[in-house]
Amino acid sequence: MIILASQSPRRKALLAELVPRFTIQPADIDESVHLGETAIPYVKRMAAEKAAVVATNYPDDVVIACDTTVAIDGEILGKPIDRQDAYRMLRLMSGRKHWVHTAVYLQKGDHQETAVVSAEVLFSPLTEAVIQHYLDLNEYQDKAGGYGIQGAAKVFVEAIQGDFYTIVGFPVNTVNRLLAEFPEEAIK
Repeated sequence: MIILASQSPRRKALLAELVPRFTIQPADIDESVHLGETAIPYVKRMAAEKAAVVATNYPDDVVIACDTTVAIDGEILGKPIDRQDAYRMLRLMSGRKHWVHTAVYLQKGDHQETAVVSAEVLFSPLTEAVIQHYLDLNEYQDKAGGYGIQGAAKVFVEAIQGDFYTIVGFPVNTVNRLLAEFPEEAIK
């Protein structure tokens, strides 16, 4: 069996396009950034910790865990704590490039496969009115960097270099490739 260690509706929908059946078991972990930790090691650690927590209860199943973060000027922009924090993040990215990193971690027993996929995103300059309107939609909640590219924030994006699905938080090509590393009976 496959266990998706996420409650993200986007990850659920995208995994459903790859495999016929899976179970959802979100992982509750501390997502604090360690002192001096940079974006890529951070998302790798988060995905590994999510997988480990869920794999404890499902040692014979393939656990898929992902974590996504946004980085700009060396700062990790995780999920905003409130509207003001989301505003700060959007202001920071306005008219600038930032990076989105998604770590994918698959585990079955002692077998682990992992990858980090990154994409560069350029936002158009955002006016105060545009930011406030977006924040009024409450889409910023529970999204790294305070935005979801698949929602209303799609109009912020001027250019992308890399995998679109990395920005969504589930790099489909990478997940599919890593799933192929597990025995056939594990993904039935």
